[in-house]
Amino acid sequence: MSSTVTDNPAEHRFELKAGDHVAVAYYTLRPGIITFTHTEVPTALSGQGIGSKLARGALENVRARGLKVVPKCPFIAAFMAKNAEFSDLLA
Repeated sequence: MSSTVTDNPAEHRFELKAGDHVAVAYYTLRPGIITFTHTEVPTALSGQGIGSKLARGALENVRARGLKVVPKCPFIAAFMAKNAEFSDLLA
């Protein structure tokens, strides 16, 4: 499994590859703000912490870009609520 979360701007999503599977966090972007809309982790990867690795990597990327976050995706919202180090990113 790759531990690197990558941004795929053409598909409007962050990706984390794990074997033949890809976990994704979809977003929309407007000046200064990224809105996470949906996260998908393949069933075969459930319970392995893949979603959390994806969320952490995506949010670290967002921080590096100086963006604020609107977490419309329930998974990203819950991850941010549990990980206070990302609360400064909230729009």
